[in-house]
Amino acid sequence: MDKLKLEQTANQLRKHIITSLHGAKCGHPGGSLSAADIVTYLYYEEMNIDPAEPDKADRDRFVLSKGHAAPALYGALAMKGFFPLEELSKLRKTGEMLQGHPDMKKTPGVDMSSGSLGQGVSVAVGMALSAKLSGEDYRVYTLLGDGEIEEGQVWEAAMFAGHRKLDNLVVIVDNNDLQIDGSVADVCSPYPIADKFKAFNFNVITIDGHDYDAIAAAFHEAREAKGMPTAIVARTIKGKGVSYMENAVEWHGAAPNDELFAVAMADLEKEGEALCQK
Repeated sequence: MDKLKLEQTANQLRKHIITSLHGAKCGHPGGSLSAADIVTYLYYEEMNIDPAEPDKADRDRFVLSKGHAAPALYGALAMKGFFPLEELSKLRKTGEMLQGHPDMKKTPGVDMSSGSLGQGVSVAVGMALSAKLSGEDYRVYTLLGDGEIEEGQVWEAAMFAGHRKLDNLVVIVDNNDLQIDGSVADVCSPYPIADKFKAFNFNVITIDGHDYDAIAAAFHEAREAKGMPTAIVARTIKGKGVSYMENAVEWHGAAPNDELFAVAMADLEKEGEALCQK
């Protein structure tokens, strides 16, 4: 898929994120929108997956360690055909498939239930180790929030991954600089993020997480890196694509009302029209 098509797909994913959250009247738009470009690239370009056979043994695995960004994952899975798009309108409804955090027992395409921050990366490390021990060639990807990496368990997992030279593992940090209580630098600074992963024997790449050329180059480099896992530190904008949500911490965990939903969709429609003119 070319760069323009990826940008258009991410724009559509952002529309699904906003629409599903508006319908649910709760959820986490900011970090879902900031991760939309990375998630789009993973599901449309990078990973070996098959919607017709979501549990196939040789598939690549994805663990959304920042589980509250589930609307981004759900939107991508629905768009790829893992389940009908209509399910997105049932987000966070009692008894339905798409709950506030991913559930691997209920949702096709979800490789790990997540939401308790810091734990998903440990599971991803375990998956990567399993592939090595079994002689399998699938790859494992996990997406973390920059606030999430304040959790100590993240660094225990990183230490183990580096020690075991898990070059089939890619850890992506959605570095949008904001968490629920404010700036990550003010709450409990994880900086310098790149240097920390380097200290745990990771190949580290820092990119603009909304630039598809940079995203593609990073994942290509990760595939070429041997003898060490890769960490991609993706600098992003919280609430990317919606004017009033961008870099606004109050949109970490709040859904738009009817009026703000209309503004958000108008923003995304305008962006979509601009992409069509390229």
